Amino acid sequence: MTEVNNEKLHIRLHVYDEEIEVTIKRSDEEFYRKAAKLITDRYNAYSQAYKGKKGEHTIALMTLIDIALMYERELGNNDTDPYNSVLTKLTSEIEEALK
Repeated sequence: MTEVNNEKLHIRLHVYDEEIEVTIKRSDEEFYRKAAKLITDRYNAYSQAYKGKKGEHTIALMTLIDIALMYERELGNNDTDPYNSVLTKLTSEIEEALK
């Protein structure tokens, strides 16, 4: 049981203007801290750009869309299906040529 507790870590994250307490896997701490900083930085950028023009809720949604867009673009960059397809085709052709 002690081993399981050593893997968990209780931390406080500063996200924009709030402190959020979370329990995470120790190995994920750096990712959580970077995520909190990314959210805060993007929210602050939108907040300054739209100060007095948009409400907090809209700014939060714009921040979420911005980060989700970054995520989706990264997923597209890591799509290995086209490479796997080409490798499968080449492997088949090589196997046929060796027969």
